[in-house]
Amino acid sequence: MSTPQDRIAVECPSCSPAESTVHEVLKEGGGRHTVRCTECGHVHKVQVEAETEIERDVVVSQDGESFSTTVDAPPEETVAVGDEFIVDSEEAIMLVRITGIETGPEQRTEEATIEDVDTVWTRAVDNVTVKVTVNPKEGTGDREHTRSFDLQLPGDHEFVVGETETFGDEEFEVKAIQVRDDAPEYRHGKFDHDGDMVYAKDVKRLYGTDQTTSAWSAW
Repeated sequence: MSTPQDRIAVECPSCSPAESTVHEVLKEGGGRHTVRCTECGHVHKVQVEAETEIERDVVVSQDGESFSTTVDAPPEETVAVGDEFIVDSEEAIMLVRITGIETGPEQRTEEATIEDVDTVWTRAVDNVTVKVTVNPKEGTGDREHTRSFDLQLPGDHEFVVGETETFGDEEFEVKAIQVRDDAPEYRHGKFDHDGDMVYAKDVKRLYGTDQTTSAWSAW
């Protein structure tokens, strides 16, 4: 899927050779564009093929709220649940993941060509909210008492089971990670072995053991 003409999503040879990032188009001509990566500022040339595109509706969900926008894409392009692409709208430029594909009234599918799609349902994954449940550590309180809180993080933040995370006053050891249903690169729904890694954008809920000394004094 593409973005407006003054911005395109292409690989950056400097900071992102394997995945597309948003680039500003500095100059056009002869089927080649001079572009600048908005992530690292690298300027380079890219080959741009002229192709017919059609407009499709996109619904973006983020932290319980949503907004509608549109994207242009080749009619023969195939999209699937779990795919990620860049949305450039009046609200924001963001990386989103497809969570649903609507091909007709109350008709959903896991994969379709753009020409068959009515609406693409997505959620933002560049910045996400991670739900965390923390238990008190041994010897500091009633093990039945837990507390929950949310963390706002970049989607590519890595959580590793067995490692300790610190965010402001919060410090906890990651004990288990429940993975979202729309995360395509995981074979299991929950990870609880030391060394297991899950990106923040793929976390449905994270479970930890408190590592602070005073958080449970009230118990």
